[in-house]
Amino acid sequence: MTSYANLPAPSPEQGLNRYLQEIRKFPLLEPEEEYMLAKAWVDHQDSESAHKLVTSHLRLAAKIAMGYRGYGLPQAEVISEANVGLMQAVKRFDPEKGFRLATYAMWWIRAAIQEYILRSWSLVKLGTTSAQKKLFFNLRKAKSKIGALEEGDLRPENVAQIAHDLNVTEDEVISMNRRLSGGDASLNAQVGAADGDGATQWQDWLEDEDADQAEAYAESDELEIRRAMLVAAMDVLNEREKDILMQRRLRDDPVTLEELSTQYEVSRERIRQIEVRAFEKLQDRMRILARDKGMTIPS
Repeated sequence: MTSYANLPAPSPEQGLNRYLQEIRKFPLLEPEEEYMLAKAWVDHQDSESAHKLVTSHLRLAAKIAMGYRGYGLPQAEVISEANVGLMQAVKRFDPEKGFRLATYAMWWIRAAIQEYILRSWSLVKLGTTSAQKKLFFNLRKAKSKIGALEEGDLRPENVAQIAHDLNVTEDEVISMNRRLSGGDASLNAQVGAADGDGATQWQDWLEDEDADQAEAYAESDELEIRRAMLVAAMDVLNEREKDILMQRRLRDDPVTLEELSTQYEVSRERIRQIEVRAFEKLQDRMRILARDKGMTIPS
């Protein structure tokens, strides 16, 4: 696999603005070129091909990392973790599945960043339940939704609304808000030190004209076709199978077997069996639909 040491890396000495300018020099890949590079890596472990796949997606990793700038952590380190997630995605990417690398890599990048943030904030103090993790990563969005973006403590009615929406206690909302409120960064803040290339603000990067091209990877026609097939294939499942599969495999924060066993009043093993069977039925139906469209769904 391509060495992380061979990639451009953000650092306090270099300045993030210089890093962001540097990674823009790597060209984005056309679908055919991306496929051939990925095949070269999968079939022959060609490190040069893997390196091109990684460098062509550094902008995507940085863009996703910018979305986590409000957790009071060094942005250079967050971007570095995003790059680690990107490398893991390239290592495991299978071009025969029909998706673009960016679509696949988004999940690995976000996972790497979130794991780093959770480690840094200490899970012992933050709590480890799925609801508390959801609160940690969704509090700002919840505040924005109800127009409660002012600094300081939330009003009681806002606390109650967020606690209800995110299924946590009001005390957890208050505590998490106080932890996070001190780390917000202004979009007008300068990225790194000014140098000969000119100062860069956070918002300059977020509005990068190349960002739309990276996002377009995830909006390809084939991806939309596969999404439509997934919706159609769900019809082979009964309501219980559909609900369990969606809660276990189609959510950002999967529900535990224990929670579902309580909900359906059956054992955890029974929930696991239903989940596995539902997934197998869904795969079988997806393969039939794919064959009708001249596509392939891998085993």
